[in-house]
Amino acid sequence: MSYSFEELKEDVASGRIDTVLACQVDMQGRLMGKRFHAQYFVDSAWKETHSCNYLLATDMEMETVPGYKATSWEKGYGDYTMKPDLATLRRIPWLEGTALVLCDVLDHHTHEEVPHSPRAILKKQVARLEAMGFKPFMASELEFFLFDQSYDDARLSGYRDLQLASGYNEDYHIFQTTKEEDVMRAIRNGLQGADIPVENSKGEASAGQEEINVRYADALTMADRHAIIKNGCKEIAWSRGKAITFLAKWNYAAAGSSSHIHQSLWSLDGKEALFYDKEGRYGMSELMRQYVAGLLAHASEITYFLAPYINSYKRFMAGTFAPTKAIWSKDNRTAGYRLCGDETKAIRIECRVGGSDLNPYLAFAALIAAGISGIENKMELEAPFVGDAYHGKDVREIPHTLRAATEALTESKMLREAFGEEVIDHYARTARWEQEEYDRRVTDWEVARGFERA
Repeated sequence: MSYSFEELKEDVASGRIDTVLACQVDMQGRLMGKRFHAQYFVDSAWKETHSCNYLLATDMEMETVPGYKATSWEKGYGDYTMKPDLATLRRIPWLEGTALVLCDVLDHHTHEEVPHSPRAILKKQVARLEAMGFKPFMASELEFFLFDQSYDDARLSGYRDLQLASGYNEDYHIFQTTKEEDVMRAIRNGLQGADIPVENSKGEASAGQEEINVRYADALTMADRHAIIKNGCKEIAWSRGKAITFLAKWNYAAAGSSSHIHQSLWSLDGKEALFYDKEGRYGMSELMRQYVAGLLAHASEITYFLAPYINSYKRFMAGTFAPTKAIWSKDNRTAGYRLCGDETKAIRIECRVGGSDLNPYLAFAALIAAGISGIENKMELEAPFVGDAYHGKDVREIPHTLRAATEALTESKMLREAFGEEVIDHYARTARWEQEEYDRRVTDWEVARGFERA
């Protein structure tokens, strides 16, 4: 179902496509770029276009954050080159006459990939694995909440008194999700039409909570799909007067929204499942045991890339299906890392730490880097945890705050060697800015609690 550049030219000539979105992915995992007249794109812009380099140095609100080495007011905020990767070209069915292509971000002068661009970070870790003879495959599940208000109505209300699409827990609930089919069918069919093979959607563990699942793919392809899925879900909901949030914890009383990441290694031709050994315990190969040992050994260091915001850490609550312990266990949803598909070629490790707010490129890259460390250092895998991990004693904890995760990121020798010193310094600055911005805010909770009683 891939869409070639030649097919695009035919669609442009016939008038079926008149707009091409050329998009790069920012640090938050969002699509940023330009809408091209399709004829201009096929004539010229398919080679390259440009964007301001502040796009990889801003926060969620597009503030020009001080303290980055790569770009600043002093340096003048110059250009990056956006190089379309035509392998990512696809039609976007939910937008009339529109195609989309993802771009790599290059230095304007050297035309080398910008080291701290999310796509480049993931490509570097994939290349490390491929040099070892392994191909990483990933699948990320995405959860979100669906609201009856539009984005504009939600904003104008101050995000108060929002009406969820359902009134009760709808986990696997067919009748309740039937009521939401106008949006969810459009999402499934839209993504399928955009060359993203959809498996299913389902109700999740809170009122108004949904999950969309798509077929696994090699790590870069899956990250590309993930970014397009999030943007597409929002656009489709908006087109129907609804709103979707991928906030990790939108409400204290509701479950959090996750992005569980399934991981496995295969031969370079994609035919041999290298995590599988029929003689191994649970069917785990030595390679898999080493990879998982690396994930656990570096669990605290990589948490920032799985939980990048203050809000992300509100999700880690006992008894909510969000993990609090960085341990592994067999088919156990209380663990941070769950063994799935044991005794079969589909064996894989599921990281349950990440929230729906993560950037897939950064999360996948951090997990791969940790796994490589386990392989290179031939790490021994600890025994699996058995029982309720929420109440496990003397076991490895997931960092409880962004501040703690930032410290672990900053001090990580493994990540500095894998990503590069300047890349880690760049994202550590991003993390510190998020903390600084939060620390100086006064919340509704503080005012209500202390206005009279303080």
